[in-house]
Amino acid sequence: MCTEKASSKFDAFRQFKCPKCRRGKMFTHSVFNLGKFQQMHRHCPVCEVNFEPETGFYWGAMYISYAVSVAMSFTIGVAIRVVFGEGLDINVYIVSIIAGMILFAPVSFRLSRAILLHFISPIKYDPDFEWDGVIHEEKDVIN
Repeated sequence: MCTEKASSKFDAFRQFKCPKCRRGKMFTHSVFNLGKFQQMHRHCPVCEVNFEPETGFYWGAMYISYAVSVAMSFTIGVAIRVVFGEGLDINVYIVSIIAGMILFAPVSFRLSRAILLHFISPIKYDPDFEWDGVIHEEKDVIN
């Protein structure tokens, strides 16, 4: 497990690291592990902050995920229009956008949870946190 500290809030967000210590990873597996990409640590493995500050906290991530999906759909549609020009059948757009949404679903899922945890949650960065070098293992995960 990489415990190198992210240099900024944006880097911690981009690398899906803990918003408090910026060292511990939020997710237990790689985004490419399609069976387990959604599993999060319940607590940070470094500073042990609770990644679920309240029950049902991640329900709000659905709204963020919707906004991310709309932005990706729009981007895919515009990219097809720019690359291939006018005159394409509407079915090409529909199939391409659906394929893009399926392909990027794991990224959208993680991105929406990271946005919620880093920018909306009550968890704030603690610059005075001193890491003792111990990585806390846990078996309990958030799905």
